Amino acid sequence: MKDLTSSPHQPQTDDVANSNTKSGILRAGDIVLIVSRDKREFFVRLEPGKQFQNHQGVLEHDNLIGQKWGATVESHLGYAHLLLPPSLEQLIRNIKRNTQIIYPKEIGYILMKMNIGPGTRVLEAGTGSGGLTLALARMVMPYGHVYTYEAREDIQSIAIKNIENFGLTEFVTFKLRDIETGFDECNIDALFLDVREPWLYLDHVHAALKGGGFFGALLPTTNQVADLLYYMQYQDFGFIEVEELFLRAYKPIPRRLRPTDRMIAHTGYLVFARALLHQD
Repeated sequence: MKDLTSSPHQPQTDDVANSNTKSGILRAGDIVLIVSRDKREFFVRLEPGKQFQNHQGVLEHDNLIGQKWGATVESHLGYAHLLLPPSLEQLIRNIKRNTQIIYPKEIGYILMKMNIGPGTRVLEAGTGSGGLTLALARMVMPYGHVYTYEAREDIQSIAIKNIENFGLTEFVTFKLRDIETGFDECNIDALFLDVREPWLYLDHVHAALKGGGFFGALLPTTNQVADLLYYMQYQDFGFIEVEELFLRAYKPIPRRLRPTDRMIAHTGYLVFARALLHQD
């Protein structure tokens, strides 16, 4: 993520990830989307005494704090910059990563399909760079919690940094280990797997979920989906669904409205199910 660095200042719960934009005023600790005149985007956490620098000059954080959201300010070279609150989709697209993240088009759907909201206890395996983790933490706050498992320390360290940058650490517990030994948590509301062979862990998934709990998985190929479905038929899962999402943008030009030349097509198959109680 461009120019977004962690700060020793940890925002209070009602300030996390710009929830204080209701005031209309930028404050220290806010994450700001700065858009330069040539439409380049930069994400910055405001800290007193610091500077933001880009190819069009310098902006003092102290001069940004107290500005209104949506205001335009000039750099020391006289270039205009727009100050906007970033959307969750923009934040996820721009996080620092060393792995492929789940696309926002899938993340939004996952949140709805798995009934994730304030107070939800969510378990995730395959943390990766933390794109989904970020969205989950934003959704479950202030009363819920996310437990996320990752087998590789080098990958997990990036995710931890990303979550720290957004002030969401208190809502996430990171676990560094392979899930073949199972999960520490039980009675979980929702559990999502982003791992290569999710069918190997279905026993652990069912043990962690509460009755009726939501299960989801993302897989890149139909072969993997078929393997997962095969093994799920021997487990206590019901209401199984397999879905794929496509997103096509349009050029917002009134006289020449048409699709853009590229689209976000296949990025993965989504599998959803519900954990059922065992029937003797």
